[in-house]
Amino acid sequence: MEKKNRAILTSGNVKSILIELTIPMIFGMLGMIIFNLVDTYFVGKLGTNQLAALTFTFPVVLIINSLAQGLGMGASSVISRAIGEGDHHKVQRLATDSLSLSIILVIIFVIIGLSTIEPIFELLGVNADIMPYVKEYMSIWYIGVVFVVVPMVGNNAIRALGDTKTPGIVMMVSATINVILDPLLIFGVGPFPRLGVAGAAIATVIARAVTFIVALYILIIREKIVIVQSAKIEEVISSWKKILYIGLPNALTKMINPIAMGIITSLVASHGIEVVAGYGVATRLERFALLLVGALSTIMAPFIGQNYGAGRMDRVKLSISLSEKFSLISSGVIFLILAIFAKPIAGLFSNDSSVISVVAKYLWIVPIGYGVQGILLISTSALNALNKPIHASILTIIQMFGLYVPLALLGSHLFGIIGIFGSIVVSYLISACISHYVVKKVLYNKKALDV
Repeated sequence: MEKKNRAILTSGNVKSILIELTIPMIFGMLGMIIFNLVDTYFVGKLGTNQLAALTFTFPVVLIINSLAQGLGMGASSVISRAIGEGDHHKVQRLATDSLSLSIILVIIFVIIGLSTIEPIFELLGVNADIMPYVKEYMSIWYIGVVFVVVPMVGNNAIRALGDTKTPGIVMMVSATINVILDPLLIFGVGPFPRLGVAGAAIATVIARAVTFIVALYILIIREKIVIVQSAKIEEVISSWKKILYIGLPNALTKMINPIAMGIITSLVASHGIEVVAGYGVATRLERFALLLVGALSTIMAPFIGQNYGAGRMDRVKLSISLSEKFSLISSGVIFLILAIFAKPIAGLFSNDSSVISVVAKYLWIVPIGYGVQGILLISTSALNALNKPIHASILTIIQMFGLYVPLALLGSHLFGIIGIFGSIVVSYLISACISHYVVKKVLYNKKALDV
C-alpha cells in the first residue's frame, strides 16, 4: 500500500483533520444527493403519478443501500482499526473479504427483489395507476444493484485509509453522468428514445457502473489492499465474522429507516397521491440539508477507528465533542434558510400547488430537529467504530419504532400531515439526548472499551 495515499489520523490537530476529511466527503455526498434530486426533478416533469411512483421506490431502494452501507461501515471499522494497529496483512484480508461478502449478498437480494416487486409495493399502498411505473423502474434497478453495493463497500474501505478525496471525486463524476443521461433517456432527446421512468433507472445503473469500475481499480491496482489470490477458508470466514459483527447490526439498523419510511409512506398515502409526491420531494431535499453533518458523521468512523486502534481515546473524545457542537450550529443556520425559501424551492420540482404546499410544510417543521438528528448520526457512527454496534442498533430502533412510528400514527390521527412531520422532530430530540448519554458512558467506562 502506498503511504502517500494513506492518512494517519492518530496525530495532529483534531479539528484540522476533521475539517480536512469532511470537505472532500461533502462533495462526494453532494454528488449522490444531486443524483437523487436530478432523478426527482426530471421524473417530476413527467407527472404526479410518476413522481409518486419514484417516492414509493425510495424505501425499497434504501433497504438495499442500507445493506451496502452496513457492510461498508463494518469494513471501514475493522480496516481502520487494523491500520491503527499497523497490521498490513490484516488490512488486505479484511478489504478483500468485504468485497466477496458483498457480492454474495447482492446475488441473494437481486433474486428476492425481482420476484417480489408487485406484492411488496402493493403493501406500500401502490395502486393500479402507479404500479406500471414502479415495475419499470425497479426491474432495471435490481439488475444493476451490484453497481450500487460493491462501490459502497469499496469506498468505505478507501475511507478507512484516511482517503476521503478519491471517493468524493468518484461520486461527483457519477452524479455528473447521471445529470447528463437523465434528460436524454427520460424525454428522448436527439437520437435517444423516450423511456420515461425506465430512462431514469437506466441512467442510474450506468452512472453507478462507473463507481464500480473505479472503486475496484483503486483497491486492486493503486492501493493494493484487495488481493486477487486464493486464501484459506478459515481466514475468509474469520474476516467475514469480524465485518458482520459490526456490519450486520449496522445494516439491519439502517434497514430500520427505510422499513419505517415504508410505513410512514403508506401512512402519508392515506392523505392523497399529491401528498405522497410532496413527501418524496421533501425527503430528497432533506438529504441536501443534512449534507454537512452527514459528511462529518461518515468520516467519524475511520477517524475514531484509527485512534481507538492506536489507544488515543483523548482524540476520540475531543472529536465527538467538536462534532456535536458543529451539528447544532450548522443545522440552526440551515433551518433558517429553509424556513425562508421553502416555497420557492418546492416550486422547482412541481407545478402542482398541493405538492408545493406539502413540501413547504415539511421544510418549515422537520428542519427544527436537524441539529439533534446530527448528534444521533454522530453517536451511532462513533459507537460502531468503538466496536459497540449493538448499542448503535438499539438507539436507532428506539428512534424509529419506539418514537417516530408511534408518534406519527398518533400525529396523523390528531393533526393530519402536520402531525406526521412534527413527530419526526420529537423523535430525534428524545433519541439524541439518549444517544449522547450512551456515548458519554461508553467513553468514560474503561471496561466498556475493551474489545
